[in-house]
Amino acid sequence: MVDFESAGTPVADDVIVKPVADQPALLLERKGERVLVIADLHLGWEVTLAHQGIHVPSQVPRLLDKLRKILAETNPKLLVLLGDVKHAVSKVELEEWKYVPEFFDSLVEIIPDVEVVPGNHDGNLEPLTPPSVKINKSNGMVLWDSVGLFHGHAWPAPPLLGCKFLVMGHLHPVVVFKDPLGFRITRQAWVRAKSDGNKLAEGVLRREDAKFEGNATEEVKKKFGVSVADADVIIMPSFNDYLGGQPINKNYQEGWTQLYKEYMGPVLRSGAVDFENGEAYLFDGTFLGKVEDLRRLAR
Repeated sequence: MVDFESAGTPVADDVIVKPVADQPALLLERKGERVLVIADLHLGWEVTLAHQGIHVPSQVPRLLDKLRKILAETNPKLLVLLGDVKHAVSKVELEEWKYVPEFFDSLVEIIPDVEVVPGNHDGNLEPLTPPSVKINKSNGMVLWDSVGLFHGHAWPAPPLLGCKFLVMGHLHPVVVFKDPLGFRITRQAWVRAKSDGNKLAEGVLRREDAKFEGNATEEVKKKFGVSVADADVIIMPSFNDYLGGQPINKNYQEGWTQLYKEYMGPVLRSGAVDFENGEAYLFDGTFLGKVEDLRRLAR
């Protein structure tokens, strides 16, 4: 199991940030209070496959069973769904009117306190969720003044700039291994990277249409009362392991297509996160190395 504090990150206000062993779920803990975070469920992705002639049964029971076991193991007070709860981007597919409510109705019986940070696939999500489920704004939420949670398809809100940890999904990071015979194995991965607080502040100020000259960090402090931090950024794997992912060790010679760059989202695309020097980990805690080194090996 990866412990992001032991990797060199100072503990912020006694906040513990660590993945659940062998699972695509992140556990946050402070003074005995626990919060579980998962990302990218993409409920209803089966509909897209069906349109292509590939028919698979609903994955809601399987995902619920996996989540139920993790919740029983970690016993959190709150569950946060970090975006892309459903799969259709702007509309609601007919089947999603069944899949999504079915998921949430069962979920709130397991854990009553559930919050959602919407992702780019979560348009019109609210009619599909029970009244007890809190849906935050897409620019994120802050826990304990130390952990900022946002999906990654949009700039975070100004208060997140003061957090010691920034947690995002959206990218679905995977690593692809290839043996000499050409066989490929794909594994989901965690990525941990350092952010440039000032560069991140510049992007957020532009998103807020805030005119400024000089140091963005000082401007954020002046306009929003937030002391900008160089946060540790944790990029989560997708909870739905049937989905594809973005190979973070993509061969240099293949290059990064414009579509891939667009998909990364504004924060990663801006260079505010040192993604190339980010550290990649498998679910069992295996440290694979830095993203830049993994790409060199993929040549």
